[in-house]
Amino acid sequence: MVKLVITENEGNQRLDRFLRKYLRRAPLSMIYKLIRKDVKVNGKRGKEDTLLNAGDEVSIYIPGDKLEELTAQETKHKSRRNFGVVYEDENLLFVNKPSGLLTHGDAREKKNTLINQVYGYLQDRGEYHPAAERVFAPAAANRLDRNTSGLVVIGKNSQALREMTAIISEKSQVKKIYRTFVCGCLQENLTIDYSLVKDEEKNLVKVAGKDEGKASLTRIRPVITGKRLTLAEIELVTGRTHQIRVHLAKAGFPVAGDAKYGNRNVNASLKKEFGISSQVLHAERLEFGSVEGLLSYLGGMTIEAPEPEIFERLTEVID
Repeated sequence: MVKLVITENEGNQRLDRFLRKYLRRAPLSMIYKLIRKDVKVNGKRGKEDTLLNAGDEVSIYIPGDKLEELTAQETKHKSRRNFGVVYEDENLLFVNKPSGLLTHGDAREKKNTLINQVYGYLQDRGEYHPAAERVFAPAAANRLDRNTSGLVVIGKNSQALREMTAIISEKSQVKKIYRTFVCGCLQENLTIDYSLVKDEEKNLVKVAGKDEGKASLTRIRPVITGKRLTLAEIELVTGRTHQIRVHLAKAGFPVAGDAKYGNRNVNASLKKEFGISSQVLHAERLEFGSVEGLLSYLGGMTIEAPEPEIFERLTEVID
């Protein structure tokens, strides 16, 4: 039997979720069988949805060699760092992700990801010790597409991660501002509220039919208008997959360089002139409103990630 005292980083989560992280190599069927027969919380039989709090004692009746096998840590890869640190404190790390870097791993790329680079950064600073954490690891409270650059927020502890994830999903607490170049001469502000539906198999998003899809809202303001391109500022009110790209394409002003939803002729010209092969889209800043809890000090703050060099080059040729 092993007895575990739940830490602050491990509290405020369901028993089954804790065990899935702790017994990271166990199949789900084993997790739920253990909960039914071989797990107690504070000396009593727990259920899958039993909420764990800091200080609770979880007892698992399992042989020591089996426990060691099921809890074996995966090696944390240290990748070369190519993100920029925008703001950092004891709870949060705001980074500027470059275009081309995945936030998390996928089937094709598992090692060189933003989150693995962050692990290495925090380990080097002595702020993250994988061997000392049973279930918690720093994680992103938001994510950007591989070829979208800009702000990603990392929670350094579980409470900060929980609160920041909630803040980002609640439009009244933060404004999410992007910058992009769109194809065409955009002269007036736009508000786009097309509902969206995603084809998971093809990883494509389209405007939904009547009474379908997820409600989505994007606000667009032209900053510098030209005949071929317009520099625009975007407020992403909701946060659907590919929302900005699909909304702008549907409105007739696709994001420059966007291979999935963009203008092929303009994209070909931009690739020839500037070497652009993906969307020119940057998550520029977060403007925080009133914030409560551990992160209340963010209230009224604006955190901004510098634009990539391609923005300056394209701005110079707007006519």
